[in-house]
Amino acid sequence: MKTILFDASLCNGCYGCQMACKDEHCGNDWSPIAAEQPTTGQFWCKVEQVTRGKLPEVKVQYTPVMCGHCENAACMEAATDGAVYRREDGLIIIDPVKAKGQKAIAESCPAGAVYYNDALDIPQKCTGCAHLIDDGWEVPRCVDVCATGALTYIDEKDVPAEAVPMPAASELHPHVHYMNVPKRWIYGVLVDRSINEVVIGATVKLLDAEGTEVARIATDEFGEFRFKELDEQAYTVAASVDGYEDIALSADATDKDVVLGDIFLSAVA
Repeated sequence: MKTILFDASLCNGCYGCQMACKDEHCGNDWSPIAAEQPTTGQFWCKVEQVTRGKLPEVKVQYTPVMCGHCENAACMEAATDGAVYRREDGLIIIDPVKAKGQKAIAESCPAGAVYYNDALDIPQKCTGCAHLIDDGWEVPRCVDVCATGALTYIDEKDVPAEAVPMPAASELHPHVHYMNVPKRWIYGVLVDRSINEVVIGATVKLLDAEGTEVARIATDEFGEFRFKELDEQAYTVAASVDGYEDIALSADATDKDVVLGDIFLSAVA
């Protein structure tokens, strides 16, 4: 069984995979594997763009979402009359004739990767470009077009240990995996307001909820510090700088990244 592996560290957000999917399926009827994909309203390969942080520290994360061709596919469970089936190569196909009128198939997918075509009255989704694979292609269009190598098509047994199943459908054992997705981060700048200058080379510590130090870093030439690849939990940012009062700031990274911005130090009287 093949798996699509997405490496977030290589993705530059070009949307090539999403556009290639549209190019392959819009205006083309690949029955009996798939009817034509509508030009609007459906993205069988959808690049999700998430803006993380806030000014002045903002990062954009791109993540493709498509059918996982899951081992425990909810769409197969919801279908009747064999309208959804698994091929010998593992790809799951929605029969465009047998699935007519079966909205439950589209509603069953936890990743939202199955769409309903009201005009044709059928559920539709990524086919893994099964028609191309049958024609001798080694990879689906989304993988073939990826200019940076962020998408690869590999054997399930070769999935790296650090990769995780596509989170949107992880409980169903999808054959789409992600790796190197950035974890939480905390950013700030130490500033001496009295002289309107940043504080360079100051040691900043990161403490967990129990007060245990988990990381430390020195501010750079811009007075900035960045703690990266953090677990989702509450932290405290602490610093003791000669000539200034100590600081201890709450930085809750449970639900989002933390941008503390300018942190003004007070000189010791």
